[in-house]
Amino acid sequence: MKTLGIVSPGPLTTIQDRGRFGFGQYGVPPSGALDTFSLRVGNLLVGNEEGDACLEITLMGLVVRALEDLVVAATGADLAPRVNGEAVQMWQSRLMRKGDRLSFKGPKSGCRAYLAVAGGIRVPLVMGSRSTNLSARFGGFEGRPLQRGDVLASASPHLHLRSVGRSLSLDFIPKYPSDSVIRILPGPNDDHFSAGSWDSFLACSYQVTGHADRTGIRLAGASIDTRADMRESILSEGVVPGAIQVPGDGQPIIILNETVTGGYRKIATVISADLPLLGQLKPGDAVRFVEISIQEAITAFRSMEDMIAGLKD
Repeated sequence: MKTLGIVSPGPLTTIQDRGRFGFGQYGVPPSGALDTFSLRVGNLLVGNEEGDACLEITLMGLVVRALEDLVVAATGADLAPRVNGEAVQMWQSRLMRKGDRLSFKGPKSGCRAYLAVAGGIRVPLVMGSRSTNLSARFGGFEGRPLQRGDVLASASPHLHLRSVGRSLSLDFIPKYPSDSVIRILPGPNDDHFSAGSWDSFLACSYQVTGHADRTGIRLAGASIDTRADMRESILSEGVVPGAIQVPGDGQPIIILNETVTGGYRKIATVISADLPLLGQLKPGDAVRFVEISIQEAITAFRSMEDMIAGLKD
């Protein structure tokens, strides 16, 4: 059924699910939501499967009109959502009547919000995913950001009306401060850097620059220097979201979802449980890194998965 009409798309609104996997050897990145926690929870709040496609909204400006009665939930960044001009609560499912308008005024915290729609956003599957790959122009809605006049469809939204009023406990709602602490594991190339560079990397507060998109986040701060006995460059190799590369200028870059290879040394990798936080960093935010153990990273991941499993139950 046709469920949403795009009145205004904002600077960047795309269709994303959890991503497409298994195609990195062909140069195809995973794409998908940068904040998978918010996407998964939003889907569960409206009665969807947790990996269904949602709208990923960057910063502000999206305005949609309901073409049918349907249940929606806004999660992730607080972009001041309003229905017919009245503020609505984040992390809670609500009913939109046919003709209602939902708008996102601008960021109070975070960078990306997710709009889950009962029945999911139905666009063709490409390599097992509905996610938009912007650089290669496939997936999502015609392989591009949404535009004014686009009409989106969902599967049987009327079957989800009983999901109205579901909400995530305040204890589990993430916060997106302007100075984030991100947990990391060393490597895989941490031995290519001096002990002093590693200590400086952990001690420094880096600033998110304006060069931040779905490909990666460039940071500005203390320079990270390669050991003098190392070659100038390394062979390009596969990378994963959360890898922290150090190019020749010594300023780190955090890899995100639209990259599969890199030719810079990787000093550290963000743990899985903190990857959703990367999607909420915006230019001007401060970031500090803290090293934890493999076991602590596993525990943090299991804690997040147990919480989501509990919400499903």
